Amino acid sequence: MRAGKHDVRDYDEADLDIEKPKTHAAGATAVAVSMKRALGHMGPVRTAKTLLDLNQAEGFDCMSCAWPDPDPGHRHVAEFCENGAKAVAEEGTTTRATPDFFAEHSIADLDSRSEHWLGQQGRITHPMVKLPGARYYEPIEWDDAFRLIGDQLKSLADPTEAIFYTSGRASNESAFVYQLFARAFGTNNLPDCSNMCHESTSIALQESIGIGKASVTLEDVYAAELIVIAGQNPGTNHPRMLSALEKAKQNGAKILSINPLREAGLVNFKNPQTPRGMVGPGTDISDMHLPIKVNGDLALFQAFGSLLVEWDCIDRDFIDRHTNGYEEWKAHVTAVDWDVVTSSTGLTREQITDAAKMLRDSKATVFCWAMGLTQHRNAVATIKEVTNLAFAQGNIGKKGAGLFPVRGHSNVQGDRTMGIWERVPQHFLDSIQKEFGFDPPREHGHDTVDSIRAMRDGKAQFFLGLGGNFVQATPDTDVTAQAMRNLAMTVHISTKINRSHLVTGDTALILPTLGRTEKDVQATGPQWISVEDSTCSVHSSRGPLKPASEHLRSEVAILTGIAEAAIGDRYGIDWKGMRDDYRLIREHISRVVPGCAGYEVNVRRPGGFILPHPPRDSRTFETESGKGEFVASPIEVLHVPDGHLLLQTLRSHDQFNTTIYGLSDRYRGIEGGRRVVFLHRDDIAALGFQDGDFVDLVTRWEDDDIERCASNFRIVEYDTPRGCAAAYYPETNPLVPLDSTAMESNCPTSKSVVIQVVRAGTACEPVGHGHQDETGSDWSHKTHPQPHHLS
Repeated sequence: MRAGKHDVRDYDEADLDIEKPKTHAAGATAVAVSMKRALGHMGPVRTAKTLLDLNQAEGFDCMSCAWPDPDPGHRHVAEFCENGAKAVAEEGTTTRATPDFFAEHSIADLDSRSEHWLGQQGRITHPMVKLPGARYYEPIEWDDAFRLIGDQLKSLADPTEAIFYTSGRASNESAFVYQLFARAFGTNNLPDCSNMCHESTSIALQESIGIGKASVTLEDVYAAELIVIAGQNPGTNHPRMLSALEKAKQNGAKILSINPLREAGLVNFKNPQTPRGMVGPGTDISDMHLPIKVNGDLALFQAFGSLLVEWDCIDRDFIDRHTNGYEEWKAHVTAVDWDVVTSSTGLTREQITDAAKMLRDSKATVFCWAMGLTQHRNAVATIKEVTNLAFAQGNIGKKGAGLFPVRGHSNVQGDRTMGIWERVPQHFLDSIQKEFGFDPPREHGHDTVDSIRAMRDGKAQFFLGLGGNFVQATPDTDVTAQAMRNLAMTVHISTKINRSHLVTGDTALILPTLGRTEKDVQATGPQWISVEDSTCSVHSSRGPLKPASEHLRSEVAILTGIAEAAIGDRYGIDWKGMRDDYRLIREHISRVVPGCAGYEVNVRRPGGFILPHPPRDSRTFETESGKGEFVASPIEVLHVPDGHLLLQTLRSHDQFNTTIYGLSDRYRGIEGGRRVVFLHRDDIAALGFQDGDFVDLVTRWEDDDIERCASNFRIVEYDTPRGCAAAYYPETNPLVPLDSTAMESNCPTSKSVVIQVVRAGTACEPVGHGHQDETGSDWSHKTHPQPHHLS
């Protein structure tokens, strides 16, 4: 069997231009790009009204990342980054996708367009429906839409045939209502985007420290002596983090970066919020960079542990008082095989020792990580090894130290806090029963991967997506697309058109919702929402703009409308009351969600409040032993056959998750296209290619007979370790097998895809009409004056 038919390209008729990568995040350039994008989408008045309110204490929270905000008294007038401005411009655009637009374009026509093109068609203005057999979406009244959805849900043989998916854009209020509705309906099928991203973190930290969240505040980052950044590219994925790193550097911190690619944002940072950043030399961020091979992190961290034990650089008092399992871990890392370490990491023993000395010499270390650690088969073990290192030196529960998983989506952590989880703790369900008077289902539901399996296998009939672009975000694109087409009904609560609206069940609805930038007025007057960032800080958000259409409804209004149609007054839940006044939702939150007592008062404070975190606050651990758990894990070496490479999927600088802002990756020297694969020069030669050649990427998963293929990628020589490759998602998501997941967390292994690189056109089926590259079929190469080395 061969896959590859849903091989969506993201290019218009422009030439791919490969330039020398920028070696710093230029402040003036970032400002110019931000303002040009904002003005082009919104005009001067809307630009000023939104960007000056963005991330301010009485403004609205940025939707492009979950980086924490400084204290209200220390925020800049322009408290946003380049990509934050792009996200606001995309949502605040004055372009509209009206019913006339949908009448002009059939679903097949829209599906032939690129993801970038779809995103540029503007805000959806009316609820739309595709009826069985129809080729076009057509408008539908809200009450009729709710009735249609309610009838479908009531027709299911079992509540577990419904899937309720959530992206990280949902507010705490809508997330709480959503999980309440799903559980009142009768299922814990609440997959979310965290299942594909930081689920490995949640599992590892829950088992090691008793809570799956960061143990630091932003002030700890400023106060750290050493900051370790592993498997993360802040310059593109969390740009405001660079300002915090710059401040930490000014306070004396050193920074160790660990990543296969030597990303530009960590080389030199020009802060656009400071004169030095605009016209000066900028700040050199990373003091040492380890160009680790993909999936070598577990071996590296165990080598660090071995050296710390050898040097007796251990906090015995912390270990004895607060941890369990140290002796077993010590014996394990003491016996580490250095040949395995060096072959797994691609690093020399000298490089590793020099980096370990930075840990040895630091009395307060913050460990940061993101998808580069979480999306591997051994991801949970790897993150537990990071925790082991923190335990070993007592770097939890003290100033300037701790564990910092950096979340991507703006409220993905808040959604989990509010109960969006397929395996929520029993005490949370007990609280729901006490508050609302019904016993919610107790068996675990489907996560994202298991939801796709259920849809694929005919065990689900209904899908509701609260935000997101499920088809493009998930692994094994062709399998996921067919699974969605198997359904009786697909429903998406969205602001703009995306691919998932075009891969439908028999009946499909698009329900247009308010965005973060917009005013939310309900029966009792103006409303506001709340969100949680990566450091457990919860704060309010209120948009300044008039809604894009009078027909839009808020997430809460849409969800309560569906709930009324599907379950009515069952259990006596006051859906209308929650819709009319969000204070009622927050009252429920205060009594159901741990740490949220007094929620209404606390979240209204300037800057909000910080949720309790026992390891951070008191060095106490809600684990089975009541202590922090050292865990000894075997180093599993990922075997890559000769002639193959290990691919990691990643973002360009011009996208947010699956939203494609444009066709530029300025820091990596790519302009006008996205279908590129980054390879080491020696691998290019060894495989018989040259820089600039066009290739297909092919993989075969050992557990099935499907050959997966992604076509027509241009080779770009880049500073990456031998044997490693990198390319953008979602273009490479078809290569990630659905059943290739992390142990324990079931997170897709999007950073560990074994591929072959073959001549373009020799492996993949021809790409269908309209899925052509935005460079068309004639990819020209304007300039490529020198090799792509970030040096």
